[in-house]
Amino acid sequence: MSRKSPRPVRTRLNSRPGSRPAPRPGAPRLRAAAAGLAACLVVGLAPGSLPAASAADPGSGTSAEGVPAGVAAGRGDGRATVKLRLQGRGYGHGRGLSQWGAQGAAVQGESWRSIVRFYYPRTKLGSIGGKVSVWISGDSDRNTVVRTVRGLTARSLSSGRTIALTGKRPNAVAWRLRWAKGGSTEVAYRLRGGQWTRLRLLPGEVELSARKPIPLVTPGGTTRYRGTLRSTAENEGGRRRVTVNVLPLEKYLRGVVPSEVYTSWDADAIRAQAVAARTYAAFERSEPLSRAYQICDTTQCQVYGGADAEHPATDAAIKATGKVAVVRGGEPIFAQFSASNGGWTQGSSLPYQVDQRDPWDRWSGNPYNSWEVSFTGPELRSAFPVIGAIKRVKILARDGNGAWGGRVTSVRVVGGTGSRTMTGDDFRYLLGMRSTWFRKI
Repeated sequence: MSRKSPRPVRTRLNSRPGSRPAPRPGAPRLRAAAAGLAACLVVGLAPGSLPAASAADPGSGTSAEGVPAGVAAGRGDGRATVKLRLQGRGYGHGRGLSQWGAQGAAVQGESWRSIVRFYYPRTKLGSIGGKVSVWISGDSDRNTVVRTVRGLTARSLSSGRTIALTGKRPNAVAWRLRWAKGGSTEVAYRLRGGQWTRLRLLPGEVELSARKPIPLVTPGGTTRYRGTLRSTAENEGGRRRVTVNVLPLEKYLRGVVPSEVYTSWDADAIRAQAVAARTYAAFERSEPLSRAYQICDTTQCQVYGGADAEHPATDAAIKATGKVAVVRGGEPIFAQFSASNGGWTQGSSLPYQVDQRDPWDRWSGNPYNSWEVSFTGPELRSAFPVIGAIKRVKILARDGNGAWGGRVTSVRVVGGTGSRTMTGDDFRYLLGMRSTWFRKI
């Protein structure tokens, strides 16, 4: 999209069909903190009191994303009486590609091109290449630590000076980059059973590269990454370092697509996802998150699992759609996607996001055709703590598309000491629900 076009709101309330035991397409992707702040203001919570978005089922996991702690804790308490029971459909915001819809289309014989044309109307297919820089959010200790791999080198980004690390210390089992005085980088190594020992200082920020994927050690474990791993300051001149993976876009996709859809799916559904993911990354690259990186590796952007996530089926889909992306006016579009749109895509101010009935989403294999969720009084009070005991929830408005009048756009929650009116999106987020398409039962 043109730089002169209105910048879209980055909300990816999806859940994905990806790598976990539950159906994967579609975990909520909250790209903007503003969404959470708005919800806080609406219900009277203090900014920052809402949890960060996390992967939810479908494709993203098994826990509801964005569920306030009190609500999550109250589930399954047999002593509490159900106060509100809802029936819903779909999973995610419903804009752009429906992952389960794409699978339904592919099962019916549709090609990836027809799938992409339907979910991203008024666009064309173009070609996009280049590299992408990805923040590895799980590496939270401010150091970049890797296990030794053949041909490992360190290069100063400011001076270009390069050190062949495995040649200098062939018996080292691990290497570490961290901030040093004056903004330089300390390069240290560790022998088996030994302590960290400084090899030398390099000016400025430093990146590591090797012939094979590099095993990055984080507080949560070890993951291999292709390309380079960079120790860089998130803010100019800052001391706080983050780890950033820089690699070609096509190699990046090899760690994204299998994290977003089932590798057992029909080839054309996977190819459609590859095109959507490539386009999404290319758009984000033009609107970087930080000076240090362009995109993140979580559901706030799109899930990226590095080389360890790669699979032959998704590799084949990426190769079959090599460099193909969705464009408008020669620029990549904001190619949002979600697990399931419930049978109707959701429009926006963007010309390629339109309200239209989806003929594929509600096929028999979609686990999100219908779902139910119940909330007890304590759970509701935990989600809306400033208005007292919840007496009733009233749906005020819908978007008019599909069953029950469509997605909920406005809700009023009435409590013993007051009431609050909010958007359907805020209501969904505060209660950790799958979508805004629901009704009371």
